[in-house]
Amino acid sequence: MAFTVRSPSLSRMASASARPSRGVVVVRACISKNSSPGMQAGRRAVLLGGLSLAALISLPMAANALTPQQIEGRQGEISHTEDEWKEILGSDAYKVMRKAGTELPFSSPLTNEKRDGVFVCAGCKEPLFLSATKYSAGTGWPSFYDALPGAVDLTIDSSIPFMAPRTEVRCRKCQGHLGHSFTDGPEPTGIRYCMNGRTLNFVPTNIS
Repeated sequence: MAFTVRSPSLSRMASASARPSRGVVVVRACISKNSSPGMQAGRRAVLLGGLSLAALISLPMAANALTPQQIEGRQGEISHTEDEWKEILGSDAYKVMRKAGTELPFSSPLTNEKRDGVFVCAGCKEPLFLSATKYSAGTGWPSFYDALPGAVDLTIDSSIPFMAPRTEVRCRKCQGHLGHSFTDGPEPTGIRYCMNGRTLNFVPTNIS
């Protein structure tokens, strides 16, 4: 059984002997007719997981295809037309904040920002996170264990097939997509707010 996944990143990792055409990876799953039902189900699960990962890797600035109704649902207290948001945010941040995209890991300088200050929304300048709650999660995205009170909204995100629903984090004021939260963070909250750097601006406490 063979499936073709278009992924420039994965094709570079393919063995030289395979020599797939540029930007294409062929994933082969050997599911024997003699395998037990449990083994066949396990292999299929691994295959589907690999296909999902390949799909994510192949989209450096993955942007979900939101319907006009979904976009309308992302209007908060601070709202603009989509053309105005493009002008305010720029192309890359617009894809993340208004189209629920995801930037590449380790692509934002804010991942390594260690100064004292406040991280504010790139769309509306609303304060979101204090630098005191930022920590190194090793994921490649700026991570925090707590948000400022009332700064963010949480909603269910079921946009990726074959994956369990995630918790999307949005700026409460403008409803811009920030990232996702997970329950593997440090104390005292146990929460990891995994944010896209393009959705944030950093305001240092001391500006010399």
